[in-house]
Amino acid sequence: MTNENIILNPQELINNIANMHHSDIAKSLKKIKKENEDDFFKLLLKLPEDILGDVLLELPENIRDEAYKSLTTKQLVEALEELETDDATDIIQDIEEIDEQKANDILEELEEEDQHNINWLKRYEENQAGAFMQTELFSANINENIGNAIKRLKLLKQTKNLENIHQVFIVDENTTLLASISLEDLIIFDFSKTFNDIVKSNDSLFKPQAVKADDDINDVIKQFEQYDLSVLAVVGYKNRLIGRITSDDILDIIEQNATEQMYQLAGVKKDFEYEDSLLQTSKTRGQWLFINLFTAILASFVIGFFDETIKEFVALAILMPIVASMGGNSGTQTLAVMVRQIALGEINLSDSKEAIKKEVLISIFNGFSFAFIIGIIASLWFNTWLIGLIIGLSMIITLFSAGFFGATIPLMLKKLNIDPAIGSAVILTTVTDITGFFSFLGLAKIMLNS
Repeated sequence: MTNENIILNPQELINNIANMHHSDIAKSLKKIKKENEDDFFKLLLKLPEDILGDVLLELPENIRDEAYKSLTTKQLVEALEELETDDATDIIQDIEEIDEQKANDILEELEEEDQHNINWLKRYEENQAGAFMQTELFSANINENIGNAIKRLKLLKQTKNLENIHQVFIVDENTTLLASISLEDLIIFDFSKTFNDIVKSNDSLFKPQAVKADDDINDVIKQFEQYDLSVLAVVGYKNRLIGRITSDDILDIIEQNATEQMYQLAGVKKDFEYEDSLLQTSKTRGQWLFINLFTAILASFVIGFFDETIKEFVALAILMPIVASMGGNSGTQTLAVMVRQIALGEINLSDSKEAIKKEVLISIFNGFSFAFIIGIIASLWFNTWLIGLIIGLSMIITLFSAGFFGATIPLMLKKLNIDPAIGSAVILTTVTDITGFFSFLGLAKIMLNS
């Protein structure tokens, strides 16, 4: 076994499965599949039903799809029965995308209550809180005896009907959410009292944190972050308790969003996996490189307008990459900040003025600072103050444009209902290159030929 708890020998993996976390099992299976696909599928069939579902969820999407195809309906039914409703729903929806009939067959084999819960969760949009909630939770009636509730919780845990419990949600006869008490607080109360005795004495202390099922998941993430929550109740009509969202799901969403933004900014598909074939990966990246090729040609045209000036003053060719590099890096910094703020909902079109102003001022300050530095270096390097002045002025113009367009391009794309993370980088690179080259070479042509 390696330091990462990855086992590459199939038989050794089977022998150690009982002592391994499902995440480590999935990592081992990924490695084994790259070496021998037959071993991968044989191992998949030998996985115990109580961990099969969890392992499937940890596999990359492309491998997971292959697994769904190879496993029988019976095996998948048994795997789903061991999962919480939100995870079971995710698997059903994944299978629907590759084999709708198989997904329906699996659903029909599940218990009636599981079918109801999965169909209920499936109706929520992927950006709604309800799509990420699980219906398994621990609740107690306001008039229930605390001691009896704890006995009930103990029984549910022993029978493995509940996992990852942090709080007891207090409801009335209509399942209206009234309060929320953490388990660490619950165990210090007088077990002979009712929840009503505890809550009425300090109702503000046990005021529940909750979101509506149709709330945007990004708003839910903010609530988790702001209040450092481990679990959040989900309510429906008339504030009735219908589910909960746990922090592990929120962490998965945050990681997924961050990964998608990083890939999109780089022009890579959001579901990229290193296991994809070389041809498929090259094709996907090539689409963006093709666009970038034409934007680079535009920048080259600008340089072509000043070919005589460059021939006459070789120093310009030497210094041009500095202007382009500084503009590109400055713009990328601004772009990353703006895309992240838009994704987190910290700024929008209506209140973006201050954010743009801040980024432009930062770029201007940096422009003057680096103009001074590169101006001195260029003057000493080529023994003429005029070259230093030209590149200094160009640096100010280029960094100003990088800051301004780096801040406004994502907002403009957002207004056009285009994901700012997808097209911003290519557009910004074109703008900064053209502005940088045009300002530098244009100033050189005017000032050196005068």
